[in-house]
Amino acid sequence: MATTTITTTEITTEIKPDTKTFAKQEAGLLVTKELENAIEECRKKVERIAKECRAKNRKFRDIEFDLENDQNRCLYGLFVLNGDSVNTPPADVHRVTQIFDNPQFFVGGAADSNDIIQGALGDCWFLSALATVSTAPGLVEKFCVARDEKVGVYGFIFFRDDAWVTVIIDDMLYTRVPKYEELKSSEQELYHYDKDTYNKSARKGGKSLYFAKSGTAGETWVPLIEKAYAKLHGCYSHLLGGQECDAIEDLTGGVSTVLQSKDILDPDRFWDEELGRANKDRLFGCSFNNLDGTRSGVSNAKVQGLVGNHAYSVLRAVECNGKRFVVVRNPWGKSEWTGRWSDGSKEWTHEWLEYLPQLGHQFGDDGQFVMEYSDWLESFGQIDRTILFDSDWRMTSQWLQVTVPPLPAAWTYGDVSFTFSLASRSNAVIVLSQLDTRYFRDISGRASWTLDFALVKQGEKEPIAESPHSDFYLRNVHLEIELEAGDYIVYVRLDRSLDKNEDDDKKYVDEWMLRKMSRIMMQRAKSNSIASNFKAEDQAKYLPTTLESLIQRDLEEYEKKKKAEGEVVTKVVEEVSEDGTVTTTTTTTTTKVETVVVGKKVALQKESPPEKPTSIPLPPTTVDPTPTTNGISTPALPNVTPEVPNIPDTSRSRYRGSSPRYGGSSATKGEDVPKGKVEIDHDDPNTVCVGLRVYTHKDVPTVVVGRLKVDSDQKEDSENS
Repeated sequence: MATTTITTTEITTEIKPDTKTFAKQEAGLLVTKELENAIEECRKKVERIAKECRAKNRKFRDIEFDLENDQNRCLYGLFVLNGDSVNTPPADVHRVTQIFDNPQFFVGGAADSNDIIQGALGDCWFLSALATVSTAPGLVEKFCVARDEKVGVYGFIFFRDDAWVTVIIDDMLYTRVPKYEELKSSEQELYHYDKDTYNKSARKGGKSLYFAKSGTAGETWVPLIEKAYAKLHGCYSHLLGGQECDAIEDLTGGVSTVLQSKDILDPDRFWDEELGRANKDRLFGCSFNNLDGTRSGVSNAKVQGLVGNHAYSVLRAVECNGKRFVVVRNPWGKSEWTGRWSDGSKEWTHEWLEYLPQLGHQFGDDGQFVMEYSDWLESFGQIDRTILFDSDWRMTSQWLQVTVPPLPAAWTYGDVSFTFSLASRSNAVIVLSQLDTRYFRDISGRASWTLDFALVKQGEKEPIAESPHSDFYLRNVHLEIELEAGDYIVYVRLDRSLDKNEDDDKKYVDEWMLRKMSRIMMQRAKSNSIASNFKAEDQAKYLPTTLESLIQRDLEEYEKKKKAEGEVVTKVVEEVSEDGTVTTTTTTTTTKVETVVVGKKVALQKESPPEKPTSIPLPPTTVDPTPTTNGISTPALPNVTPEVPNIPDTSRSRYRGSSPRYGGSSATKGEDVPKGKVEIDHDDPNTVCVGLRVYTHKDVPTVVVGRLKVDSDQKEDSENS
């Protein structure tokens, strides 16, 4: 059966009879053009808010992320795991101007990786990413778009799924030092019962901050970016545990992947072609799994000062005096490598000390250290790498919701595939992704997904290449390749484990948590709306109406009304009769203009239909995404800060600085819901939203077309219709 796929240019395409087809209506935009649009939008929002606040003589307070009055929602998700990470809640909330006498966003005018110190949150993966990004000149300054420090409003942009998202925050931050009146008498005595002395010495400066802070006095960019990233993902606890490469991708719009150091074929070639390009068009992080303490009886053992399941930043790769060195940083701002070339080690002879400036290093317990390249490869098992794009690249994408047979079932190709065409030769980066589900991972269902794909040039019998495999459950996999002009097919294979959200006490939440759960379900609906086959009517109650859309609707109605008024012509005629009587005649004429558009028909190739159709002909559907990404658990209580936030599973190397996976599964059909509880609507473990992003040279645009397998029920529906 033949169907047609129509893009902005009229094209007739014959589709294989066992698939549905979805085509993006517009070719991908230049990456930097989208970035510039997002920057401009963010800047305008900050300027508007600052202007309104100044007119009212008020500082900005963010209703969407109010740390002081909405603490529970800002700190925690739906569930809390006892005994992990944040053992005590923040003591207070202060504005930046209350914490610092002379606050500055950047001291010295630019970001510095040495500024970053981790706080009471297991987000070393994010802070390491931030440190890594800060080594590329001007990159941090680019996504810290606008601010009015006096008003207390800051605007940032982050990359989520396939678009730049604006995040606006105020300058309120959590602190760890309580009010003077909350101290014990013995504690007050330490300050000679002098409240002013206590406030000036204990409640001032970066050391009073509860979460991340800068190592430079008076500097604020680190805690404010961390806050904006927490808002992007719903709350601070949602930042517990993650991949450094995912955070770098969110901060830069680049493409990230994970490499295993033992998989490197030629270390010399990796140095020359990969690591040597660090902070040019590549960014790197590194980590390794926790050691097994069963035999030694030592838990959390270190490897020559290095900590397992903890993310480190690669600041530089430098070759000097015949040796290769990697400069690394711990986001804790302390706890360094103690092996060869560590600070003060015997390798640092008088001759080698002269090379410290070339390495950009100085001794001190500041978290930064030097390793020889061979030691770095041996010590760190996982390498996170991100490719950065400049104005020579453009990106186009296509997303689909894919439903596969329930397990047990074959691990197979065919459930979904994508096609794209190139008019000329180009370097290409092909990325197969899942959604960033961090915001709504409390309701993300039982499935953890793994993706891989094979790339085939149409007309050939063998794949050109396959996506490299390095680990399971990664957010995306990608392939870097130079392609000739032609048509290409990306065959996708989906795999999953049902290893999450199995605890019975996570099937429900208390009714008071419905407000929090509504926000989470809203973000899930918004994220899934990126899919071309997304059924908006099924999620209508969770999809928000944006202020911009309402303003645009009313503006169009207003302009239509004004235009109609302009088309009304009124003519007044006065006549005076012989007896002096005045007769006034008013004639109103309305001019109505109708425009008839006659569409051009696309001729279809006639073909005898098969006895039983095996595909459903559907027009391309595009839904514009709304831009914007084990233990005993107990629900958080209203207006009472729970003991600790929830955190995801990290029994594998997938997450750094976290503990076992959390979540819940839906209640059994027909099961009674306990009084005062609400059943959680978890994701279907047999459905996943996947997208293909294709990056090509700016002069080689492409359109990505997605194809879904049609099951027997859909075939019958097509026949009956």
